[in-house]
Amino acid sequence: MTPGPDARPRSAPTRAVTPPGGTPEVREPAFLGTWNSAVTSYYVLLGATLLLVAIGLVMVLSSSSVESLAAGKSPYAVFFSQAQYALMGLPVLLVLSRVPVRLMRAAAWPLLGFAVVFQLLVFTPLGCGAGGNRNWVCVPGFTAQPSEAVKLALVVWLAAVLSRKLRLLHEWQHALVPAVPVAGVAIGVVLLGHDLGTAMVMVLLVAGAMFVAGVPLRIFAVAGAVAAAGVAALAIGSENRMARIMSWLSADCDVQNECYQTLHAGYGLATGGWSGVGLGQSAEKWSYLPAAHNDFIFAILGEELGMVGTLLVLALFALLAFAMVRIMRRHPDPFVKIATAAAFAWIVGQALVNIAVVIGLAPVIGVPLPLVSAGGSALIMTMAALGMLLSFARSEPGAAEALAARPSVVRRSLAVIGRTRG
Repeated sequence: MTPGPDARPRSAPTRAVTPPGGTPEVREPAFLGTWNSAVTSYYVLLGATLLLVAIGLVMVLSSSSVESLAAGKSPYAVFFSQAQYALMGLPVLLVLSRVPVRLMRAAAWPLLGFAVVFQLLVFTPLGCGAGGNRNWVCVPGFTAQPSEAVKLALVVWLAAVLSRKLRLLHEWQHALVPAVPVAGVAIGVVLLGHDLGTAMVMVLLVAGAMFVAGVPLRIFAVAGAVAAAGVAALAIGSENRMARIMSWLSADCDVQNECYQTLHAGYGLATGGWSGVGLGQSAEKWSYLPAAHNDFIFAILGEELGMVGTLLVLALFALLAFAMVRIMRRHPDPFVKIATAAAFAWIVGQALVNIAVVIGLAPVIGVPLPLVSAGGSALIMTMAALGMLLSFARSEPGAAEALAARPSVVRRSLAVIGRTRG
């Protein structure tokens, strides 16, 4: 029997999807309903963030205990410090997840002004440095890295400015002013502290915001050439930076000096194999790999947890990227789209740079792995940025209603207890 003209091939059960303000037109497989829920971005962001923070705390404890003992401290010293920062960052994340978008937009200029002034404090007697960088504010009992606050402020400010000029960005003067000069000042004050790695991440952040805002690609080409020339000039002007670059390019570099850190990171990853040598069993953390609990924590993770552990971390960052892209695609507010793009370039871009350094695909730059590496300012500000993104996810079409319709964890628990007693 010949099928009629209306016959359709068999497929998975489908359900109608109603676009906001429209009629049911699109049909999709029913099993995709969970991933296409209005609250998918919210729960994916929250889950991936909390898992990365938890993994980071475990790996900071494992990778720092030996060095802490060698320094005459408790083996838990760095872990307790990182745990305190995580506990400080958690309420920041939760509070910002409830802040309305309009308040974030209104805070753009004051936030950037405060962050830049805070960064300038590193050039006062309150400033301190390490490894050739002067990028911290140190007072008794308190140390902070203001450049991390500058990143978050720049995300919000760029989104506020570019979203207001959206229809004019095809003209080069509107695309560049005031975004590029003001962002240049913010990046410049970080560069004055000789922190090229953080400045490069901030350039990525600006590029992400301007790309999603719709700045013409020809302007990107010119800006990219100028940025590349600037980075080259800064690298050539520093003997330490040139030594790192040349050791990365050379096949015969000194394994006791320039190549030492990258070489031992490779040893750790190679030793880990598929399943790792076991949590806490790393050999490289015994003072062989510098910055084992910070910039090179991914190598210790690979050594102890193997390919499985590294793929898990990569999968969690991929989930963060998925949720951010989903917010950009679904949210109607240009401010939200641009801010999310900037945060995407910052967090995911910095993670890729850090991992590229550890596995030898890039010269040693000196940026931590977001949410995983030790470092209080970086952890708190990254959690703050993700809290802002959670607020964006809550304001996606249909998300607020879906979240309000779901009973809270407390209410569900009380209901279960009530039924059990009955």
